[in-house]
Amino acid sequence: MKKKLYTSIGLMSGTSMDGVDLSIISSDGYNEFSNILDDYYEYDKNLKDQLIRLRDLVLTKKDLLQNSDKLRELERNLTLFNANALNQSLKKFRNPIDLIGFHGQTIFHNPDEKISNQLGDGKLLSQIIKKKVIYDFRQADIQNNGQGAPLTPIFHHILSKKINQNYNIEFPIGFLNIGGIANVTKVTNNSDNFQSNLSAFDIGPGNCLIDEWVRNNSNKNFDKNGELSKAGKVDQLILNQTIDNFKINSYTKSLDIKNFDVSFARGLSLEDGCATVTDFTAYLIAEGLKYISQKNSIKFLLCGGGRKNIYLIDCIKNYLSNEHNITLEIIDNYNIKGDYIESQAFAFLAIRSYLNLPISFTSTTGCNRATIGGRLIENF
Repeated sequence: MKKKLYTSIGLMSGTSMDGVDLSIISSDGYNEFSNILDDYYEYDKNLKDQLIRLRDLVLTKKDLLQNSDKLRELERNLTLFNANALNQSLKKFRNPIDLIGFHGQTIFHNPDEKISNQLGDGKLLSQIIKKKVIYDFRQADIQNNGQGAPLTPIFHHILSKKINQNYNIEFPIGFLNIGGIANVTKVTNNSDNFQSNLSAFDIGPGNCLIDEWVRNNSNKNFDKNGELSKAGKVDQLILNQTIDNFKINSYTKSLDIKNFDVSFARGLSLEDGCATVTDFTAYLIAEGLKYISQKNSIKFLLCGGGRKNIYLIDCIKNYLSNEHNITLEIIDNYNIKGDYIESQAFAFLAIRSYLNLPISFTSTTGCNRATIGGRLIENF
């Protein structure tokens, strides 16, 4: 019997804190999926500055409590921004909406302390938009001793099926998402036994170090297309020392941008520092790809904003030059928008949550058992 199709909106604000990605999809929460609309809404300077400032202030659980009033006010402003974005997109798409998957903006993520804090008031958003909202996607996984991330692998699975069918790309198929943090998914085959055919983890910084360096040393927010890095020269001594002093010995832990900093590049010019920081980022990403690709020939499809940084991608390929079993290609070549994978994913996760289907697994987040995440609110 054909399963019911739901129309769902996903709202995703990543660690780059530049704005909100919005996607409307149709899916049954299992195998059927089609993309309807994608939009991007950039934060105004005031909201972005407040978010970055508060994120940098909140380093511990105690900091969350000490800044609770500021966080509540900022959460309201952020929720109103998302509501406005929704209203603008709903003017373009006038058909009924079943669900909204509201990720919110991560401020503090520490699975060891059982905390993952995303700003975003699902109750207020539901009241304004008059729709069912599912939010707080990570906490249930963390309570089941998972890392709360990455949550996109179950969506990568459905994309891998489409790519396999439409383009005859053989399994295993990999996904490399380069957002603020870089994470990977390997889909071993097209079976729905997710525990055995999905593996995923964070592998290092994505854009976070590069963005931080550029923000701290210029009036820009990021290194567009890797142009600053390309104009610079890697300080090989600093790079080698940093690689020697920083090791990711295990991929069992999720990563936060606060796990990294750019102090090692202090004293370098804007361009040389950018090149050195980018090369270091590429090294860690390449090491993660080598780890997940052991004994497999695998094509990794590049998603997220970092795939547009030509210098970064070239550096990763350079570190993989002797790994003949690994190839990299942007996911856009397969008629999938690489900027909107995560917003589409949270629309899909909202449907699975609504249907009481698991969204995370021991092989993707390290949780004790397959976990249904997200909280449903209907406040209208």
